[in-house]
Amino acid sequence: MALIKKFKIEKYKTTEPIVELKNISVFYNKRQIMDNLNLKINKQEILGMLGPNGVGKSTIFNLITGLKDPNYGEIYIDGIKSTNLPINERFTKFKLGLVPQHGGLIHDLTLIDNLKLVSEIHIKDKELRDHKVNKLISQFEFESLLKIKSKNLSGGQKKKLVIAMALINDPKILLLDEPFAALDILTIKMLQEIILNLQSSEEISIVVCDHQARDLLNCVDRAIILSNGKIIASGSPNEVISNKKAKTMYFGDEFNIR
Repeated sequence: MALIKKFKIEKYKTTEPIVELKNISVFYNKRQIMDNLNLKINKQEILGMLGPNGVGKSTIFNLITGLKDPNYGEIYIDGIKSTNLPINERFTKFKLGLVPQHGGLIHDLTLIDNLKLVSEIHIKDKELRDHKVNKLISQFEFESLLKIKSKNLSGGQKKKLVIAMALINDPKILLLDEPFAALDILTIKMLQEIILNLQSSEEISIVVCDHQARDLLNCVDRAIILSNGKIIASGSPNEVISNKKAKTMYFGDEFNIR
């Protein structure tokens, strides 16, 4: 397997945001999860989100998709105010793709049947459906796995399948919730390569949330560190691990990405 390419975008092709969270505050049962948070996700950017449990990483995904409404603040997607838009309209209007941490596929269906099922939901034309499914089979090298039930796939194969299913509707924004969790080193490198290739070949904006800090930082352009409801650091991987607040509140003094 090829090593992950050491590629970082030093200056984005565009700094035009595709997602903006403006002055967002969120409460769960009177507990404040986000405190006047502001975040921009740029077009064709790979953004990584890091922070301790409970700081709001998954909440940001829920705000973008519409699974959670903010108590205060506004959400803009592709320049359109989307705070009150329903979930289905956000996914279709803005072409969102979500890869959840758990699930995302039907275990008793074969790999090919999972792909076909999702394609039938998103694509009406049969010829176009078949073309898209065949493209994903080739892109993810699924040829030898087509007739295997999803429950019998390895952890890495399942994760690849869920990512492929999320790409059926050609998303502009892909949200990956803990894609590296419980995977071996070679599988993580494979997923890192997939993420980088999606950015370059499909021009997708990608947001990755994971507790595997080193694995995340090795495949993102920019990272944010969340703590106490706020973004305490934002920048390139080297910038955030050098940030004094990030060291104190998340990384510690000895952390590095080499």
